[in-house]
Amino acid sequence: MVVVTKKIKLLKQCKDIEQLRQVHGHIITIGLLSLYPRAILTEFLYSLTATLPASASPLNWRLRLKSYALSIFDHIPCPSSFCFNTAIRCHALLSFPFQALLLFSQMRRLSVSPDFHTFPFALKASSQLPSLSLSQSLHSQALRFGFVSDIFVRNSLIHVYSVTGCQMYAQCVFHEIPQRDVVSYNALMDAFVRAGDIFKARQLFDSMPERDPVSWGTLLAGYARTNQCREAIHLFHQMLSTRSSLGVGVRPDSIALVSTLSACAQIGNLEQGKAIHRYIRQTGTAINAFLSTALVDFYAKCGCINRAVDIFECTLKKNLFTWNALLVGLAMHGLGQELLTYFKRMVEEGKRKGGLRPDGVTFLGVLVGCSHAGLVEEARKLFNEMESVYGVTRELKHYGCMADMLGRAGMIKEAVEMIKGMPMGGDLFVWGGLVGGCRIHGNIEIAEKVVENVMVLYPEDGGVYKVMCNIYATAGRWDDVLRMRRLMDARRVKKIAGCSLIQLHGVTHEFVAGDTLHPQTHNIFRVLDAMGKHQLELH
Repeated sequence: MVVVTKKIKLLKQCKDIEQLRQVHGHIITIGLLSLYPRAILTEFLYSLTATLPASASPLNWRLRLKSYALSIFDHIPCPSSFCFNTAIRCHALLSFPFQALLLFSQMRRLSVSPDFHTFPFALKASSQLPSLSLSQSLHSQALRFGFVSDIFVRNSLIHVYSVTGCQMYAQCVFHEIPQRDVVSYNALMDAFVRAGDIFKARQLFDSMPERDPVSWGTLLAGYARTNQCREAIHLFHQMLSTRSSLGVGVRPDSIALVSTLSACAQIGNLEQGKAIHRYIRQTGTAINAFLSTALVDFYAKCGCINRAVDIFECTLKKNLFTWNALLVGLAMHGLGQELLTYFKRMVEEGKRKGGLRPDGVTFLGVLVGCSHAGLVEEARKLFNEMESVYGVTRELKHYGCMADMLGRAGMIKEAVEMIKGMPMGGDLFVWGGLVGGCRIHGNIEIAEKVVENVMVLYPEDGGVYKVMCNIYATAGRWDDVLRMRRLMDARRVKKIAGCSLIQLHGVTHEFVAGDTLHPQTHNIFRVLDAMGKHQLELH
């Protein structure tokens, strides 16, 4: 038995799967496994679960681990509730919720009594599906076995109802908890954020007796998702200046940092984003793929594409989102050739290492980049290969991009034929891309037919009316311009005002088309008038 104890200690020291496999092989070789199968295999299963990485991993790798874990479990004679709990947790961590819940079902069939740990693991698996009826069934079983009073079970219930979109049920469970902890508050706040109710999320946040980094990160993510960017940045500063009850400053986690960087990217606040990047370096925060992707996206959207490329190249473990952030950034900057080079590199790396495959966002970025750079042949080739070579389904946004590109290139008839051959009807963006091409090349006949079609599908959208007015004006058909404007007034068409932002000396200035709300509007117009007169003098 002393030998068994030593081997179990050895198992606990294993830091990765390969070390576990080596110890496993050694125990089989010396014949120890056949003598004490239950004790050793139970510890094997627990150690395997403990070494699973927290980040998402390729499917084939997860499948191999699942098979390994299940083979260990299947060889445990008379598995206890601890064995079942560990196996359920392992499958949930590997994102195989069906198999996790099948193990829970098997546990019940074998009359193995669940305990306080069983339901949080089963509910975690349920949240990955997600299914309201399944969550309610687990809730009722937890109630039946008397575990619903446990704080871990209740917090798991709040989370699973949050994921299934049942904000009301999540609130009910929360209010039934006599002694709530910070996880309870975070789970309910996440429910409000998922529902888009940031007002309630902020109210709950302000009422919390104690907050942790997850609390701040959840609310920051909510602000970023709902485009309340200035509120997100202000909250981030508030977070850095806050001290806990122990007098220790709150250190933002990766979610808080990513959300704030996203807010900076949305409003083009380069200086604030740079300050966050400096904070990351100064505090020695580990830059994982999640945070690296946010930095690449931020610098690309703020015009610093070279800095975005540098960060991308320095990222050791790049995932699909990191590649997409760079490809979309290159597309935004019109760097078509560089974009195609990185796309080719991405495909080759995916073939070499496995697990990395382009998706719809990848192709959208590539097609947009080709469109901006005028690379028609390259875009047409990749568009045709999307489904046949890469297994990516063409969506409306891909057709819209192709329609825009072909229209810009003057291939109006080809664009029309492509739209006619679409498996689904064209939407506003598909037809709008074609109208834009007609405007560039003065093709009034096709533009009129397309706009007539769009007016039937989207009668209240002002974009196509405005483009058609410009087409008529360019052709000198002023009666048609007047007719189109009268039609817009008669149909009460909504005009979406353009908005631009510029940052000067740390202050962000916002301009909306048609308004005069900026405090320096008078001076701005004086400068514009002077520039106009200067241009006339030159000509």
